[in-house]
Amino acid sequence: MLLYLIRHGETNWNVEGRMQGQTDIPLNENGIRLAQETARGMADIRFDLCITSPLKRARQTAEIILGDRRVPIREDWRIGELSFGEWEGLGCRAGNYEVPVEPERFRLFYTDPLHFQAAPGGESIAQLCQRTEQFWRELTADPALQDKTVLIATHGCAMRAILRNVYADKTDFWHGQVPVNCAVNIVEVKDGRAKLLAEDKIYYDPSAAVNYFKATV
Repeated sequence: MLLYLIRHGETNWNVEGRMQGQTDIPLNENGIRLAQETARGMADIRFDLCITSPLKRARQTAEIILGDRRVPIREDWRIGELSFGEWEGLGCRAGNYEVPVEPERFRLFYTDPLHFQAAPGGESIAQLCQRTEQFWRELTADPALQDKTVLIATHGCAMRAILRNVYADKTDFWHGQVPVNCAVNIVEVKDGRAKLLAEDKIYYDPSAAVNYFKATV
């Protein structure tokens, strides 16, 4: 099994530094462009299946990547983004900070995510890891997919949660950064063992990549 996990393209809320979570924000013009450039770089990959988050920014990205290829698409809520509950839509960077907790407490989302306290009505990282692990176990155990190539369209935090099933160090959640928009992680699964072949690969000009991990409070 060969898995290509992609984070969605850019949205206006990415640019504005607003917490998206499960709010259904579409790709912006630049996000569409990044997905199109990524699609050109992945044009020769023969996908057998696509699994996408139901949120439109992930679904749009998947559809752009696939283009005219006739590939079945499944939606799975378990790879949707972390819910920020009542905080969704609030500014979360130094220049627009609106989250109703001290910046030091919110900063744990980036510096110590496994101890980040969930927003009211939202999810903890541990809860996200539980649902994505269930998805991972079901996917990788499916006998019908063992020789298939699968595109998985998801989100920055959800992607890291999925990849926690691959990483040797389970405590290093972010692996250095939030994946940039349209970053691709390639994982080979053989005989029940997962191997990371490429981490946060981008198929567009690196100067266009924005590391939001460095733009926090």
